[in-house]
Amino acid sequence: MKRAFIDSRPYLLLSLLFGISYFFFFVLREPEVPDPLKMLWKGAGVGFLAVYALHRIRGFDGRLIATVMAFGALGDILIELDLILGAFSFLIGHCFAILLYLRHRRPKPALSQMMFAILLVPVSVFVAWSLPFDRSAASGFAIYTTFLAVMAATAWLSDFPRYRVGVGALLFIISDLFIFSSVGFLQDSAIPYWTIWPFYYFGQFLIATGVVRALRDRMAAVNP
Repeated sequence: MKRAFIDSRPYLLLSLLFGISYFFFFVLREPEVPDPLKMLWKGAGVGFLAVYALHRIRGFDGRLIATVMAFGALGDILIELDLILGAFSFLIGHCFAILLYLRHRRPKPALSQMMFAILLVPVSVFVAWSLPFDRSAASGFAIYTTFLAVMAATAWLSDFPRYRVGVGALLFIISDLFIFSSVGFLQDSAIPYWTIWPFYYFGQFLIATGVVRALRDRMAAVNP
């Protein structure tokens, strides 16, 4: 019974429950609830992705992807308290993700894919730098986005499923650019309000499930 319960992926279902419900209950409705409850609910979406990864994948790579998700969940909580603390937590997670993707580099990426990954970094950094009206924040946005974009570029060039892990990393970039635009040309728009959390959460969901599924398939191929 215990084995069947684990195989049913309850932690993945819990992640979906908290991740989706956070958007509808806390973002759209903005209820009067204690801040600690809101922060814990927010962190639980990606937090359960970390637990899911730990239970599905053993070894160093499993701990790496779980650590990436754990720092993402911590960032979700800390950003409610302080933007810098939250960004620093995400940045650490990006560093662990880069390590994971470099360990699983695609042997011979196509030239077009290589060019896309190379251009992704400077373009993302420039866009992030150009978005805020308060120019004193521009350099900080650019530094953070450098790590974020390198993470996405290495994900794109890794041998993990590109249309899950790579696309998930791109959704992460788009989500953060919407955050930056909310203090720029979209500061009076509802677009960031509707897009930041869905792009971010489902980006993380695609990354976690894509990495875990790929690693499990490889383990099964080695140990049928």
